[in-house]
Amino acid sequence: MQALKERIMRDGIHLGSGILKVDGFINHQVDAQLMDQCGREFARIFAGIGATKVLTAEISGIAPAVMTAFHMGLPVVYARKNKPITMPDQVYLTLAPSHTKGRMVELIVSPEYLAGGERVLIIDDFLASGATIAGLVRLGQAAGAKIVGIGTLIEKSFEGGRDLLTPLGIPIHSLVCITSMQNGEITFKE
Repeated sequence: MQALKERIMRDGIHLGSGILKVDGFINHQVDAQLMDQCGREFARIFAGIGATKVLTAEISGIAPAVMTAFHMGLPVVYARKNKPITMPDQVYLTLAPSHTKGRMVELIVSPEYLAGGERVLIIDDFLASGATIAGLVRLGQAAGAKIVGIGTLIEKSFEGGRDLLTPLGIPIHSLVCITSMQNGEITFKE
């Protein structure tokens, strides 16, 4: 997706160690028009999969997931990283390593909002190692839901996440794919 690629080239900052800082337009400060375009594109790509719900991880996946769900007419559920007191005692919980936090994080979903028989589309900001998305897949499966698609804004193909997820047999689409981040230069797949 050209608009996202251009924004990464203009405002994305390579911090080293495979970290791409995009918090000026995706997660700390959100460019709503760009996320609307991304959501519209995901809705077009996943129009025929019969999703009944969109699932993402707190916090960076929320903006693209909400816009995708808006354009598909679906609700969004996001996996929380901390369990609030309003959540029931029995929850779906898994652990996933966080590249940017440098530690394991919990992903928690209430069974009130994710149930058996759902057809779930996962939308997230990055596909890097695939660990967070694999955690979201586990949450959906624990609930008895069927994962029908995975969409990410940015894929860093050099981190191998697609290889981890491909055996699941779930369609995976990334709006932008980065093949290398070396010497301060970001290289995109054409």
